[in-house]
Amino acid sequence: MGDLIGVGAAQENAVVGETPNLAARLQTLAEPGTVVISELTYRLIGKLFEVTRIRPQRLPGFDAPINAFKVIGEGRAESRFEALHAAEAAPLTGREHDIALLLDRWRLAASGEGQVVELFGEAGIGKSRILQELLERLKDEPHTRLRYYCSPYHLETALYPVTDQLLRAGNIKRTDPPERQLDFLEQLLAGSTKNPNEAIPLIAALLSIPTEGHYPKLDLMAQKQKSRTFEVLIEQLEALARSKPVLMQLEDAHYLDPMSAELFDQIAGRIQHLPIMLIATSRPDGAVRWAGLPHATFLTLNRLSRSQAASIIAAMTGGKQLPATVLDQVLSKTEGVPLFVEELTKVVLESGLLEERDGELVLAGPLPPFAVPATLHDSLMARLDRLASVREVAQIGAVIGREFKHELLAAAAGLPDFELERATNELVEAGLVFRRGSNSQVTYVFKHALVRDAAYSSLLHSRRQQLHARIASILEERFPEIVTTEPELLAHHFGQAGLVKKAVEYNELAGRRALSRSVLTEALARFDNALTGLSAMPPSEERSRRELATQLALGSTHVAAHGFAAPSTAAAYGRARELCEELSDTRQLFPVLYGLCLYHLYAAELAEARSAADRLLELAEASNDCGLSFFAHRAVGVSALPAGEFARARAHLEQALALYDPQEHRSPAFVYAFDPRVVCLDYLARTLLPLGFPDQALAANNEAVAEAHRVGHRNSLALPLFFGGVIRQILGDRESVRECCAELTRIATEAGFRFWLAGATILSAWTLAEAGDADRGRLELQRGLVEWRATGAEFMVPYFIALQAQIEVRAGDHNVALRLLEEAHARIERTDERWFAAEVLRLQGEVLLQSGEDGVALAENRLSDALAIAQAQGARFWELRAALSLARADCPISGARERLAPIISGFTEGQTLPDLQAARALATPAESLRAAN
Repeated sequence: MGDLIGVGAAQENAVVGETPNLAARLQTLAEPGTVVISELTYRLIGKLFEVTRIRPQRLPGFDAPINAFKVIGEGRAESRFEALHAAEAAPLTGREHDIALLLDRWRLAASGEGQVVELFGEAGIGKSRILQELLERLKDEPHTRLRYYCSPYHLETALYPVTDQLLRAGNIKRTDPPERQLDFLEQLLAGSTKNPNEAIPLIAALLSIPTEGHYPKLDLMAQKQKSRTFEVLIEQLEALARSKPVLMQLEDAHYLDPMSAELFDQIAGRIQHLPIMLIATSRPDGAVRWAGLPHATFLTLNRLSRSQAASIIAAMTGGKQLPATVLDQVLSKTEGVPLFVEELTKVVLESGLLEERDGELVLAGPLPPFAVPATLHDSLMARLDRLASVREVAQIGAVIGREFKHELLAAAAGLPDFELERATNELVEAGLVFRRGSNSQVTYVFKHALVRDAAYSSLLHSRRQQLHARIASILEERFPEIVTTEPELLAHHFGQAGLVKKAVEYNELAGRRALSRSVLTEALARFDNALTGLSAMPPSEERSRRELATQLALGSTHVAAHGFAAPSTAAAYGRARELCEELSDTRQLFPVLYGLCLYHLYAAELAEARSAADRLLELAEASNDCGLSFFAHRAVGVSALPAGEFARARAHLEQALALYDPQEHRSPAFVYAFDPRVVCLDYLARTLLPLGFPDQALAANNEAVAEAHRVGHRNSLALPLFFGGVIRQILGDRESVRECCAELTRIATEAGFRFWLAGATILSAWTLAEAGDADRGRLELQRGLVEWRATGAEFMVPYFIALQAQIEVRAGDHNVALRLLEEAHARIERTDERWFAAEVLRLQGEVLLQSGEDGVALAENRLSDALAIAQAQGARFWELRAALSLARADCPISGARERLAPIISGFTEGQTLPDLQAARALATPAESLRAAN
């Protein structure tokens, strides 16, 4: 620095006052090659550096002896934050047994016996303080520390504590260019994953970091992407543990979002044989998460005794005793909660009530009636009131949240830089907020959630709304990265500001973002929030259109989360239909009606499914739009097949395929669960089989499978794999069914398709029974059927029950088989799901014939009914089977054998089918010869 009598730059850089005077005096104490600092500087640097005290000395220009310190090296604190604030922590009192227990569990973990500790305690009881003490005890031991912070503002933000930790660990800033963010992420994950080309895109997707042009696009269904992300995160944790023991801190676990809870549940189970200790802190009303684990410990922090609380006070007063009346008030009002003790003591020391005489603290005057606040809130407000000039800054910070960035605070406060700097410095010096970071990356954190709550609640409601509105607008205008990655934050601020329309907009945006990331729980919560906001808005066309868009998105989310037949799916699409009719919006009505059609179909409400499909066709014909016509014909074909209307189903499905345009019909404008062409081919295959075209049926199914593989959509692939297995089961091809089930099981397990996994279980059960293991087949089929129906689906249940009956026949229990087939028949009559009705009656007839002479007459009736239904449906394959069963039974029904020949002659393919070959053998010689020619 220069001085006042210098020239040029020396004079411009001149300083005056106590600082240069003190520096000049300290300089005389400094030996060559050393650094000497004043007491104030020493307090400011905390434990960033190690120092040694220099004997107090009288220096010219200063009345009292000056304390000085020599810097001898850098400190060992792990982080700047802890270094700067370690000295501010209240003394740890009354926690010796608790610390001993934590250290014991750490020794076990470090030796390879992983430990989980759940630490419970009320707000202010010292949960974070005891963790700080644990870290202090372990500072000389090699270990890796991972810290996860949960937030009440992110209860619906999937994996928030994990993404926050990854961003901090990788020094990834949202304001950095995407390429720089990706570079930091690659450095973070280097060497800790087996397959970086898969791991990095997964974690990048979690952090919303683009990877286009660097890594292959992720092509995983929701459940699979989640499970693989979990595997990568756990893989990284295990890699860290191979280097040195890991201490994981999960703070405020009562604020865990559902997906984070699922991840930490997996971690808690996996670390039993790893050198890892997981400590989770929680409020007393938080749920005990890991009670069933043998390596879990539960620790509750109790309140301090009066003597223990008094020792904290003594430490804060430098060993000076408070006057008895004041001490009694502090102890009685804090009730043994360490934070309360610390805060109320600070209030008393800052209040001006006390003065020091002869080394003792005495009352400066009479003790006012309410000198010591009655509650912590009052004490915190008293401290804020004494900082009246900066209180508003604290309040603005409180509106932003427990943690707030300097840049956002500056924009919201609108103060000159020097005033804001002074205000934040006062808050930091008062111990109300902590500061971390430097330069433009400074962040402030309220010392405790209760401090933030006190500042927030001190605002008038109107002022609070104004600040939320200002902060939301600033985020929207100046922080595009937050708009993109955290739309739920804007939804919160706009909602608290009473700006419902904007809150709805950002809740819907947050829901769609969650849905795109396959975080279904969060998506459902966000869409529900949007709908709640819409309900508070006055009726208007704009409101109805936004609700329609939200209900459509909600319907798609319910389909993915709960299945087509879930009541919540029906409710979303039902409301969307009402809105479409209210708005006369035909185009939006198409995805709505199609969603309702599928809901009713899988719920086995076939009349309603047909009604929705017919309405689609009516609208498409009126609009003369080929694109809409494709979806209408598809819907009609899909709804006709389960009802046994095979010819109608075939006609509409073939018409849909003729209209299909891949450029238009794979457009995201239509949000469906399956690829549209795959669906058409799959349903066509199931239609062609009963119509008597088994070769074409198998070809169409194979084409559907190939198409699904080509488009790379797993749900679309599961559809023809399952129903291809059904077709092959009906044809009796056990090995082909087994192959379909193997691939379907793999896909369903990887992607978390509960619905399709149940279907694979049912078909696999049939193959087991056919291979001779009837007992296992019976149990597996029952298990699969329970799982299928648990999704809300009733479609296909008569067919599944018929499979159960076939297993019982193979096991020799005809009575059980008959009872099951009667149940299947009753279901068909109740739901009109008639595609398999003829086969159920035929199977009944065959079982009755095997039951003895008493059942022959009834068997003939059942077989005759099966034949009549098949003929009425135009289902030549079912007709062939019913006629074949009648002929085999040698029933006295007129012309049973003679009927076979014309049926045989109607088949133009499938000549190697066992059914056709058996029919030829039974037909009368002349008729058989005619049929062959």
